[in-house]
Amino acid sequence: MKKILITLFCLSVGWSWSQTGTLKGKVIDKQSEKPLESAQIALLNVQGFETTTDANGSFVLSGVPLGRQMLTVQALGYASVTLPNLEITAGKELILTIPLTEQLTTLNEVVVKSETSKGRALNKMAAVSARQFTVEEVNRYAGGRSDVARLVANFAGVSAANDSRNDIVVRGNSPAGMLWRIEGVPVPSPNHFATLGTTGSPVSALNPNMLANSDFLTSAFPAEYGNAISGVFDLNFRKGNADRYEFMAGVGAYPGAEFVAEGPMGKKGGSFLVAARYGIAGYLGGAGTGAAIPNYNDVSFHLDFGKLASGSWSLFGIGGLSNINFLGKDATDEDLFSAKDANQYVDSHFAV
Repeated sequence: MKKILITLFCLSVGWSWSQTGTLKGKVIDKQSEKPLESAQIALLNVQGFETTTDANGSFVLSGVPLGRQMLTVQALGYASVTLPNLEITAGKELILTIPLTEQLTTLNEVVVKSETSKGRALNKMAAVSARQFTVEEVNRYAGGRSDVARLVANFAGVSAANDSRNDIVVRGNSPAGMLWRIEGVPVPSPNHFATLGTTGSPVSALNPNMLANSDFLTSAFPAEYGNAISGVFDLNFRKGNADRYEFMAGVGAYPGAEFVAEGPMGKKGGSFLVAARYGIAGYLGGAGTGAAIPNYNDVSFHLDFGKLASGSWSLFGIGGLSNINFLGKDATDEDLFSAKDANQYVDSHFAV
């Protein structure tokens, strides 16, 4: 009887633990990026989950029910912010960095309030034809293959040539005019099997698990996007968990087998985030290439060295390798890519 009770107790504890998650983060001033103390944090749709930020601007909400939650942030002298659709999962902490905009009131008779719009671009210089998108949107978009380019094809004024590639056509402009930026740095086409002069391909090399909220612009570009003609992907890498180590593994048809690791680094509040993927679509027979098997893999990383005496330093990188061989001896009459009288060897590499 004693063993049975102990077993039931352990099972109940494990079950209870799995029904809650942890939400943590940091509240900063949007202009100076300094932490804000005593900011009020609360969940709108769940009672009893309220806290305030400490001297470092940090907060932690433990025991949050699983599912999608809505968070509100308020601080004296700042515009309040509401963050909807925050997905709380078991075994993984959700970490947020929440910037607040200072709010000035000059007349007692007028009080102006504003809230952050999910659809408004992060770049304040982009007044029109710009939209912010989240990692959650990328992962939830039906048939998107975890590809940010396929996600934006659903936006107004944007279309894709066909389902076999992720080239983006913005208001009839050529896909070659698309500008890709990662962490403010212009990069070539971040795709597998990319060719010279193109900005798309069948498979993206961008891992959505690496991305933070990012912008997509279709016209009226600010001056900093001087090379843009058709549209702009202004992508940001998120920071790793600076408090604890976390690991994730997954398998998908087109993203492939992937592994993500993150955790603290150094003694200055730094963190690391590394993600690697290996394509398995060809082995599953779902790539539409007949006898030819597409091979592709990529790795991404973001190292944040924290607050040093010389300032804040970070290092990011992304690289991908891809190849496919169309051999005449393996070609069939139904194969759309191979020819029986020719061998084709296609290699594509990308690194930043």
